[in-house]
Amino acid sequence: MSKLGIFVNRQTLSSSEQLTALVKCRDVGESMGHTVEFIFPVDIKKIPKLDALFIRANTDPMNATYVAAKIASLYGVPVIDDPLSIQICADKINMYMHLMKKGISIPNTRFLKNKEFGPEQAKRLFRDLGSPLVLKEPSTSFSVRVEKVSTISELLKTAKRFFKLSDWIVAQEYIESRFDWRIGVLNGELLYACRYIIPSETFKIQASVNGHIVYCDVESVPADQVPAEVVSLGIAAGKAIGSGLYGVDIKESNGKLYVIEVNDNPSLEGGEDSHYPDMFRKIITYLTSGDNCPQVEVLSDQVYGPHGIKGEYGLGSSAVIPQEYAMMENDAYLYKIDFSER
Repeated sequence: MSKLGIFVNRQTLSSSEQLTALVKCRDVGESMGHTVEFIFPVDIKKIPKLDALFIRANTDPMNATYVAAKIASLYGVPVIDDPLSIQICADKINMYMHLMKKGISIPNTRFLKNKEFGPEQAKRLFRDLGSPLVLKEPSTSFSVRVEKVSTISELLKTAKRFFKLSDWIVAQEYIESRFDWRIGVLNGELLYACRYIIPSETFKIQASVNGHIVYCDVESVPADQVPAEVVSLGIAAGKAIGSGLYGVDIKESNGKLYVIEVNDNPSLEGGEDSHYPDMFRKIITYLTSGDNCPQVEVLSDQVYGPHGIKGEYGLGSSAVIPQEYAMMENDAYLYKIDFSER
């Protein structure tokens, strides 16, 4: 059978839940007849000799997970997450542009450019998006640097802080809900579904409140109890990014659905699989069956920056990028994230 590597790091092993999920994945793989080995960053040279690689560490184009994914892809080793998905999902502007190009319903969205944003633009944002609105720094994960603002002064102050990290930031209308649907998608099919119950102290699934981290509760939901339109939207959003493993966050408000996020390295240790006992088996089968073909050197026409975009996208309240915030098709590629203060 196949030799499967599970890429981990210290952070991956920092909680009993994560460790339990990793051991479960290993045990499932071995029960299927595969050899399973945990691969740490210092073992990265072993990747070309693997038959498949499953990355279970926080992904980012600036850390070892991307190197691992890229090595696997270059050597023809099926990998989750693939380097293309990591690049797209690590940058919220990149991610939202993929969703917009496929007409996926997202909150009303603006991309804001540093040094071209001031009080007048802030007033216009509240007029167009309502109050409060949500600001996001593009490279954020785990709800860090995602903040709700209700006044012009709050908006300008938060934007100034985020602009120290990125030339561009995201502003969205606030969609109020007490839970997010999380739809797990693998190769364009439903893998699992759950609700993330948002803590009463915050509007995010994870936040620091009075010096303490509060987390959402996870409720696994059987497939036959998930609204069909939620599943369809989650699958469509995953396909807009690629054919790998994704966790799609969806909010429902006033009868409408909005994709809030597509995560390339979704949590699998919070009880998401309670009603989906074959979750790891499906992932391992996908990796080892030969159906997962690494995407090599196809980034040029699939990874977008916020340029060449104007007009309306999506359905109803999805993104509308007005001329003031748009980058014209012939503009130079100016978008980059400065990680120097990260």
